Amino acid sequence: MSPVPTQGLTAVPATGAEPLAWLLVVIPLVSAGVLLLAGRAADRWGHWLGVLASASAFVVGAVVFFSVLGHGAEERARSVAGFSWVPAGDFQVDAGLLVDPLSLSFVLLITFVGTLIHLYSVAYMEHDAGRRRFFAYLNLFVAAMLLLVLADSYLLLYVGWEGVGLASYLLIGFWNSRLEYAVAAKKAFVVNRVGDLGLSLAIMAMFVSFGSVSYTDVLGGAAGASEGWLTAIGLLLLLAACGKSAQFPLQSWLGDAMAGPTPVSALIHAATMVTAGVYLVVRSGPIFEGAPAAALAVAVVGAITLLYGAVVGSAKDDIKKALAASTMSQIGYMMLAAGLGPIGYVFAIFHLLTHGFFKAGMFLGAGSVMHGMNDETDMRRFGGLRSVMKVTWLTFAAGWLAIIGFPGLSGFWSKDEIIHAAFEGEGWRPWVFGTITLVGAGITAFYMSRLYFMTFHGRRRWHDGTDAPAPHPHESPALMTVPMVVLALGSVFLGGILYFTHALETWLEPVFTAPAELEPVLDLDIVTALTIGVVAIGVAIAFLMYLRRDVPVTAPRGSALTRAARADLYQDDVNDIAFVTTGQAFVRGMGQLDDDVVGGAVRGVGRTVSGSGRGLSRLQTGFVRSYALSMFVGVGLLVAALVLFQL
Repeated sequence: MSPVPTQGLTAVPATGAEPLAWLLVVIPLVSAGVLLLAGRAADRWGHWLGVLASASAFVVGAVVFFSVLGHGAEERARSVAGFSWVPAGDFQVDAGLLVDPLSLSFVLLITFVGTLIHLYSVAYMEHDAGRRRFFAYLNLFVAAMLLLVLADSYLLLYVGWEGVGLASYLLIGFWNSRLEYAVAAKKAFVVNRVGDLGLSLAIMAMFVSFGSVSYTDVLGGAAGASEGWLTAIGLLLLLAACGKSAQFPLQSWLGDAMAGPTPVSALIHAATMVTAGVYLVVRSGPIFEGAPAAALAVAVVGAITLLYGAVVGSAKDDIKKALAASTMSQIGYMMLAAGLGPIGYVFAIFHLLTHGFFKAGMFLGAGSVMHGMNDETDMRRFGGLRSVMKVTWLTFAAGWLAIIGFPGLSGFWSKDEIIHAAFEGEGWRPWVFGTITLVGAGITAFYMSRLYFMTFHGRRRWHDGTDAPAPHPHESPALMTVPMVVLALGSVFLGGILYFTHALETWLEPVFTAPAELEPVLDLDIVTALTIGVVAIGVAIAFLMYLRRDVPVTAPRGSALTRAARADLYQDDVNDIAFVTTGQAFVRGMGQLDDDVVGGAVRGVGRTVSGSGRGLSRLQTGFVRSYALSMFVGVGLLVAALVLFQL
């Protein structure tokens, strides 16, 4: 097997336990198949099979991780052979896996956090008649995501990419007996197809430009490719990332995707789907490094989405939709970092890992609140839950402090690294991107504190203005709280451990090209002080508005910006005007064109032929002498014509 060059490493054939990497995909995939085919017979044990499959994948991932860790830093990219997949003339694709520090970082996050979410779901979905089918879809989701991050070619990555889209459609619309849930699943599916079109076109462009779609040829040959091709491929990859990671302008599906069961939200937002776009951009680093315009577009999209999600999150009263907006914003941080190039790759992955813990923890905490509040999601009907749900309160508090960047917690270390990187460089970029990351940190502190105060503190508003049965909030069972505690510990300690030991930086360093030395436009101590300052201001404003003051059960009308934020800044209206209404008008115009022009021409030809036929039919008299006369006249005309042309 020939060596496979990745960003900074050359992959060598797998040895030891590394060939087991195929089991990472096969185990959850087989489990999903068994659960779907076993039918009702698996109702009693199917959920435990789902948990076992995810946990087994984590064990295999850990074994492969330690096997790779045993090699020297320059030998930690391992190529796992598969089979000849597409032998079609000049187009040859082998199905194989690439096990390197980048893919293994995702494998461990997906399988560890995914297993905790599976375990939580055993209790959360206990009374759902479709629990077996739910776990089959969860396993399918995990298998597709693992294939996506382990593939050694863009074509195999595309298979995992589409598998993630299918699984998300099935899970978001899991309760599709309700029309709005089915519509939400369809919306996520359709919007993602727009991004998928970008990936498919990028793969075609790779084949035209490099004659191959394997990482070996594409990433290894990027340095010698034309900037025009790299820019086109980079922009198409960005379009794909926007769809899968809910980045501007393809972010409209994420809020509606909250229709799915809460563990699904945790899985999508923390460990799988929305991280796929970040992985795609970072994995394709050599392409973006050869296409500065495409890299700048990635950073700009990340910056816009960062602020967009933060503004929307500030006005949402639905706890899950507020968390969804925060995901959009935090992924924006990661995309911005990835757009900065090699200087930001490690920080993007760093924040992705810590975010996986505190976001999963908060989503599971939101599910725990809903579990005790009769599935209520309106934060204006919460308040004071800290006294009756102490484990949920404490674990959620850990996630809240982590995401706002409270000094010492995981989010502080990872987000501050991105903010520092954004302030490095020359020209306008560090000032613009750095300022946006600072402003985003302040708004994040505001809306996440708003969410936390409205849910767990202040006056109990459970019975205000409603005739619905009174909820009796209570703590969730251990199967739900234990995963929340584990995730809370990660929210508190993971960032600090990775920061002070430089473990992640050292682990990933051989994968990425060495970043150029850039000077910050502001002293980094000043940046840190400014960050802590804006976070404190955001928390203080939320404290004054949502803790010192009473929170009305009915939302006040609010400012124009508030109303716009509640309506997702009118993204759906813009999409309706730009695509739906315009598309319908185009289709109606084409239909009219077809009816008037094409159909009119066809009908005209038909009428002409029909009229000619009717005229000729009058010559059919049935008298032989008439036919003889016609023939005589015809022959006479023919003879006359021949004589005339000879003259």
